[in-house]
Amino acid sequence: MTVIITPVIMAGGSGTRLWPLSRQLNPKQFLKLFGERTMLQQTLERLQGLPCSSPIVVCNEEHRFLAGEQMLEIGTKDYSIILEPSPRNTAPAIALASIHALANDENAMLLVLPADHVITDGGAFRKAVMDALSAAQDSRLVTFGIVPSNPETGYGYIKRGKEQGGNTYEVASFTEKPDENRAKEYIDSGKYYWNSGMFLFQAKIYLEELQKHAPKVYEACTKAMQRTEKDLDFIRIENEVFELSPSISIDYAVMEKTDLASVVPLEAGWSDIGSWSSLWEVCEKDTENNSILGDVKTIDTENCLIRAENRLVATIGVKDMVVVETKDAVLVAHKEQVQKVKDLVDKIRQNGRHEHLNQREVFRPWGSYDSLETGERFQVKRITVKPGAKTSLQMHHHRAEHWIVVKGSAKVTIDGKTVLLTENESTYIPIGKTHSLENPGKIPLELVEVQSGGYLGEDDIVRLDDRYGRA
Repeated sequence: MTVIITPVIMAGGSGTRLWPLSRQLNPKQFLKLFGERTMLQQTLERLQGLPCSSPIVVCNEEHRFLAGEQMLEIGTKDYSIILEPSPRNTAPAIALASIHALANDENAMLLVLPADHVITDGGAFRKAVMDALSAAQDSRLVTFGIVPSNPETGYGYIKRGKEQGGNTYEVASFTEKPDENRAKEYIDSGKYYWNSGMFLFQAKIYLEELQKHAPKVYEACTKAMQRTEKDLDFIRIENEVFELSPSISIDYAVMEKTDLASVVPLEAGWSDIGSWSSLWEVCEKDTENNSILGDVKTIDTENCLIRAENRLVATIGVKDMVVVETKDAVLVAHKEQVQKVKDLVDKIRQNGRHEHLNQREVFRPWGSYDSLETGERFQVKRITVKPGAKTSLQMHHHRAEHWIVVKGSAKVTIDGKTVLLTENESTYIPIGKTHSLENPGKIPLELVEVQSGGYLGEDDIVRLDDRYGRA
């Protein structure tokens, strides 16, 4: 009988090490960093050819619409999205998915995958999953160990033990990130793998081991899943109960303590894209060993990653650099120093700035807005509304708004009165008036919004009704 695998995609995390492209509200798993698909979409498409059922995605509340929209873009229509009300690391997140899966299938087999990894050899990945299936059916908790290509000090390592057959080994031990000399010893022994954070196991076996080795996590997650609430395509869980769970990884909670851990070697062009330098390593490069994307011109430039999102970026006489340009920020760093990007983001946050939170263009379930200009008592935005989409019915206490349609048609409702606007037509929404904006057409609606008033923050929005559950 064919075993059906339930993919569990871990799509939480903030991805601060890839700032300024990755932001708190739009982190790396939802970005097109490597290819034409986002990291989440590539993770889902990698499953094609495996006997998989509908995926379960675990993500943060603030990323729910990004996750749902990106799955629909690639034709994934049957899925579950579990919303973590607060970050508690991987052990609790996987427990939530396990409990949800068991409610539908008492023999659920879970393939747990981070949403932000690159794997260039999909065939080798799928073969490793099928290699691991026999051990997982035999009640083993299988992890995938990356065959190391160099003495990397930024990863934890897994030491393999006795061979179990079928390219599967017992786990002898888990090891923390080593120094360079120790990492070289690991490589030379041929018995160590990088810890990938990917797993295959039966949901019930994982929960049994979690209850045994991390009972507080098990208890909190079990109680939280007893109080779920369905919201559109999302599954909300009890916040106060879930917050009682310790914040702990699956490695610390279960894998390093269980007697059931197995490892399958994986050699498939894997990278966790943990920094700009690791992205440079997996990207295609030109004759000067540069990875270039966007409008870039170079002279005497070598071994660099240069990414231009919106305008021309030019370099002369630089080597081993990372240059990333976005609409509101530019990063220039040496490749050997990019691990400090996280510290830079912390400093930006501590200084009360907003560039850590989101890019200038902000995505919403109905479309997006781009803040073009901000001054004293005014702000100018370019707003795009998807066909058939509608903003919430809302009002503002401190600002008025002027809308000018530049493309498409707009159905505008102000205090219960509805008008239809087309290109070059405009309207005015006074302070305190309820209003909504809808695109009744078949092409994207684009308009320019001019806000004026004493306070222009996004928290001056009172939502009265919303088809996306935000009211």
